[in-house]
Amino acid sequence: MGWRTRPLLGHDARTQDDEPLEEWACRRAERQAASKGKLRAVALGDGPHRGAHVDPGAPRAIEEWTGTEWMAVGVVEDLAAAQALLYPPPPAPEKPAEWDRPAVGEGRGRHRKPSPAEERDQ
Repeated sequence: MGWRTRPLLGHDARTQDDEPLEEWACRRAERQAASKGKLRAVALGDGPHRGAHVDPGAPRAIEEWTGTEWMAVGVVEDLAAAQALLYPPPPAPEKPAEWDRPAVGEGRGRHRKPSPAEERDQ
């Protein structure tokens, strides 16, 4: 059996041709709309784009995804400033206001553990 005639393991028999073009176009439009406004930082320097950690002191261009291309929207002085812009700290969680709960009274409720003196009296 040749490699072209062997079935793929775990692969659905459907091909991409089975999906109507309208459904694919709708999914593509939703995916593009969801990614619009995404920001990234690109090091400004000589040579190809490399990892952000390579030259942390180099200025960074901030680019925004428009749905079809990356557009420059600003420049920051270094990696730390770019990270502060791209990954702002989450808002501090607000502590909920204290709610009115019934006062803890005397006596034995089902949830209370009896004291040793009460156990002895029974």
